[in-house]
Amino acid sequence: MTEDQEADLEEQADDVDEEVADETAEEADGLQEGDFVEIEYTAYTVEDEQLVDTTDPEVAEEEGVADQGQEFKPRTIALGEGHIFEDVEDAIVGSESGDSGTVTISAADAFGEYDPDAVETVSAEKIDEDDRYPGANVQVDGRQGYISTIIGGRARVDFNHPLAGDDVEYEYTVLEEVTDREQQAAGLFEMYLGMEPDLWIETDEVEEEVPVEPDEEEEAEDEEPAEPEFETEIVEKETLYLEATPQMTMNQQWMMGKQQIGQDIIDKVGVDRVIVQEVIEGMGGMGMGGMMGGMGDMGGGDIEEALEDADVDADEIVEELEGAEE
Repeated sequence: MTEDQEADLEEQADDVDEEVADETAEEADGLQEGDFVEIEYTAYTVEDEQLVDTTDPEVAEEEGVADQGQEFKPRTIALGEGHIFEDVEDAIVGSESGDSGTVTISAADAFGEYDPDAVETVSAEKIDEDDRYPGANVQVDGRQGYISTIIGGRARVDFNHPLAGDDVEYEYTVLEEVTDREQQAAGLFEMYLGMEPDLWIETDEVEEEVPVEPDEEEEAEDEEPAEPEFETEIVEKETLYLEATPQMTMNQQWMMGKQQIGQDIIDKVGVDRVIVQEVIEGMGGMGMGGMMGGMGDMGGGDIEEALEDADVDADEIVEELEGAEE
């Protein structure tokens, strides 16, 4: 091979490398998995146009679901975390703020294909008496379903998802990429718990026990390995503070999975720790001591002593009451 041929091959290789680099750069443009975005969307079943989900309060009003206790507004999600259907996430990856789109999700990827074998006859005794009617959502042997028919002591329970077998059409708009970490955390809590608690991020100085590096010469002389030593250092930790309301502390998802939720927040938002603060409001001066004192022994001696302490003449009060009765 001549020098000219070698030079041509090298030039061609360089051109290929540049093309690959350009394609890689293009693929990395736009939103990527792990990014937080604020989106609005509305989803209907394709065949029956039954509302599946929406962030639009006007749509919720039109469909008669606005009073179900849910707040209808744009949502903050993390791409690639399964917060919405995977097909919708795939459509958003690579897009920019302000982009819109429509995605049709097959039944298999939405709520599953309809399985006739998932409809079973069970004893009505397994169902709460108040729920023994067609259409009631019930739980039987740990499985969620709904009653299709009930006759006598037997009920036909459909354990398919109510939207199983339906394709879903999803219309979405990417409002913006969310870079504020407090908003990111609030969005995650809303996804987990259906509520946004009061939260904020601060950098704290914290005492921490750290291991002391052993002296190599002393370690070599010792026949037995020395026990590890620790010293206290002041380190900075980014802390997400969270105010726990009674509504949150009674939330079943929080009670069952607070450790996992906290760890997920730490991983995705990038803080060092989460501190949950429980606030107990005052009772306007009526503490437990005052309440117990007010509900204690109400004998005449105690009342007279209390009136004397308050500089009130008990005899005058009695005379006034008797005069009022006359």
